[in-house]
Order: sequence, then C-alpha cells, then structure tokens
Amino acid sequence: MTTLPGLTTSPGRFVDLQTHSTASDGAAAPEALVRAARAADLEAIALTDHDTIDGLDAALAAGRAEGVRVVAGVELSAYDGDQEIHLLGLHVEPDAPLRQMLATLRAARHERAAEIVSRLNLLGVPVTLAAVLDAAAGGAIGRPHVARALIDGGWARDRRDAFDRYLGVNGPAFVQKLRLSVADAIAIVHRAGGLSVLAHPGAQGTRAFIEPLVGLGLDGVEVLHPGHSRDDRDRLGALVDFFELVPSGGSDWHGATAGPRTLGRMKVPASWLARQDERVVRMRAERRSA
Repeated sequence: MTTLPGLTTSPGRFVDLQTHSTASDGAAAPEALVRAARAADLEAIALTDHDTIDGLDAALAAGRAEGVRVVAGVELSAYDGDQEIHLLGLHVEPDAPLRQMLATLRAARHERAAEIVSRLNLLGVPVTLAAVLDAAAGGAIGRPHVARALIDGGWARDRRDAFDRYLGVNGPAFVQKLRLSVADAIAIVHRAGGLSVLAHPGAQGTRAFIEPLVGLGLDGVEVLHPGHSRDDRDRLGALVDFFELVPSGGSDWHGATAGPRTLGRMKVPASWLARQDERVVRMRAERRSA
C-alpha cells in the first residue's frame, strides 16, 4: 500500500485523527499532546485546531522526537445555508496562503468575541475582552473562552450555565460566526493540498446530506467519533464505501483524562490513515498532471 514519502503505518496499530491543543481550545500544548499520544501508544495523531495551524511546528518537532507521526490538520466551521458543518482539513501543506486565510478567520473570531463581551456588558455582566483573551492564552478565540472568563469572574457556575444563560444559540449574548460556505471550506483545504473530511456528522450524516458535499469535492467522513452511536458508525461507514471516500476518526480530544473523549479511545485503525495517504498521493499526482 502506497503512503506519503517516508511514512508508513503498521497493522494492528491505532491513530487519532482529531485532536486539539492550546493553539485553539485544547488544554494541552502541542508538545504535551504528542507526549500524551506516545503514552497512549498511538502511531499517529492529526492536530486539528480550530482555524489555526500555529501549533503545528511544535507538534511536528515533538513528533520527530517522540516517534509519533503528526498529520497536519485544521478544523473549519462552514455553513450550508443556516446549517453549521464542521470540516477537517487533513494532510494540509502549511504554506503562506493557508496561513493567511486562517489569519482572516481568526480575526473574525476576535471581532465576534468583542461583540459578545459588549452584549454581556449591556446585560450587566462586567466581563472584559482582556479576560477572554487571557482564557484563550493566544489560541483561536471561541465561546468556550468567554465561558471560562464568566466562570472565573463568578458570573456563571460552569460552562453549561454560561451557555444556557448567555452564550447558546438562543442566548442574549450569542453572536453568529463568520459564514464560510462549505464549498469555500473544501476549496481552502484542497488548495492547501489536503483532504476535506466531514467531521462528526452524527445522525445528520445521511446519504441525502452527504451526496451534495461529495459533489463539492468532499474526500472523507469521520466515522468514529465519541458522539456517534453504533448505528451512526455503521451508516457512515457504508456511505464512505458507497461514495468511494476515505474514512477517518478521532477522539476530538481537548484534554479529557477519562471518558469517551480520552486520547485514542476511538481505536481508529492505522489502515484508515494509509487509505488517506493513498488518496493524497493520487490527488497531488492528478493536480501536477492537470
């Protein structure tokens, strides 16, 4: 089985192809994430921080030191009409155009956070943007960081309380994200030489839902995810085969030390990564000859 140059996978080994670090909203630094992957006896991980690849250089260096393959990835939030869809870009090449596009998305996150803080202030909650930025610690800013600032300031009991009272879709401080279309998100990933993978579709991952995305160039579907039922996994696996896509899977790890979102808990076979490698090699060869 062909893999990317210098990269191999071993039968019977496992990988985790959706993880997050402190470069976005994870609890562990990229280097610590790689060490945790080695402790979990994983052959490879994909670093898929939200709208950023800023943690990638550190993760790749740690991967070389620890003997863990690190797949360059990113997670994008996109929209099909009013429906939000999360898309993983796996095997991307971290070039300047991708970094510039992601910088634009992160700037939009900053503007959104400022507007959320403004709305909270109007509601009588004196949280500051500085507190939110401190919670983000240099990572891509999201509502979880606003929630952390609310908890630290004593204005919310926990994350659920913060979202229920203020930050949820129907909450008084909710602000919509920049609406990146699914077609544009797939194109961004392809321009970066990567595979576009539908992330954790769950019950909505039906043939009627996935087929139009295949028409837009979707390369794969996340089959194994903590949020998927056995029926979801069976259905998604069948659709991957039907549309000749590549399977993917991961724990969606943000730092959990117990439960279904523990690093490597999904037991994603290394053979799935090899199938992705083959598709990347074929896709890049086709583009060179076009």
